[in-house]
Amino acid sequence: MFRLSCAAIAGALVLTAAACSPPAADPAPAADPGGYQVDMVAEGLNHPWGLAFLPDGRLLVTERNGAVRLVAADGSVLAEPVAGGPEDVFAGGQGGFLDIALAPDFDDSAVIYLSYSAGTSSANHPALYRARFDGSALIDGETIFRAVPDRSTEHHYGGRIAFLPDGSLILTLGDGFAYRERAQSRDDHLGTIVRLSPDGSAPSDNPFHAEGGAAAFVYSYGHRNVQGIAFDGAGRLWSHEHGPQGGDELNLVEPGVNYGWPVVSQGIDYTGARISPFSALPEFPAPAHVWTPSIAPSGLAIHDGDLYVTALAGRALHRLELGAGGAVVRETRLLAGRGERLRHVLSGPDGALWVLTDAPDGAILRVVLSD
Repeated sequence: MFRLSCAAIAGALVLTAAACSPPAADPAPAADPGGYQVDMVAEGLNHPWGLAFLPDGRLLVTERNGAVRLVAADGSVLAEPVAGGPEDVFAGGQGGFLDIALAPDFDDSAVIYLSYSAGTSSANHPALYRARFDGSALIDGETIFRAVPDRSTEHHYGGRIAFLPDGSLILTLGDGFAYRERAQSRDDHLGTIVRLSPDGSAPSDNPFHAEGGAAAFVYSYGHRNVQGIAFDGAGRLWSHEHGPQGGDELNLVEPGVNYGWPVVSQGIDYTGARISPFSALPEFPAPAHVWTPSIAPSGLAIHDGDLYVTALAGRALHRLELGAGGAVVRETRLLAGRGERLRHVLSGPDGALWVLTDAPDGAILRVVLSD
């Protein structure tokens, strides 16, 4: 494990933001609006965060305030939230209900997974809930994983869910905002991505399983706040994470790898100070792509071989076209003219992109790309 003492980092942070801010790039060009069509599917959702497509054409949507909504195939939102679910939800700050995903064998098992923040304002943590969906309610539910330790902050939960081809489950986590140095440790789950078996246990082939405890679940570490995760057709696991002011990252995730936060960062702190004197070190993999200024990436989908990233601060859907070896060769922005914070994007079973807007009156958009 790479270690650099907080004192050593602090001693090096003598430069001002004006003298050493990371270089800011111009925004990516906007895509031609004639190249895609946008339809409103549903609206009136309270900060929608995650979405799952049911086989019958309906949608399950999480609202950050702690509700799961059922959206009919015609876009109408049922008046009452879906019954059932965890009883210890902490809905405050950036916490609440987060992502939702159908198990790979949903057609047979009816199992869904729901990530959320659990606890109270003074002691909370990310958690993963598993239940069966009987068509109208969540039943037979249980919380199968709880990240450790509790934190007293209301930020940086991560929370995205993805499945690997072997049926194991990836859950992204965050550093809790005030605990960033813990991202360099495997003694807890702050600043990590974890890999779980369908029952929430740690698979025996996880990279640090032999260490036991919290480390047995860790797939990768050295992250800040990972809110995008997707597995592509070439067998690569992509993620993106929020930087502070600048330094949002797109990474190719490999098991057992330390991605460097906060020892390396291309962003600066909200105070204007440098977080670290190092923007890169040979011990850590370089990001595949960096956004400075921050776009606040919050959702990731792979669609027709390209990566699509929703941006909260950037208020656009970023398309990243990939070249040989996964290099980003071109970036354009869709939906930029709408001026909306965009929370999540999925590649739908109908061949369209489905996008969630982040607002008290949030919406589901369906984006059809021209051939």
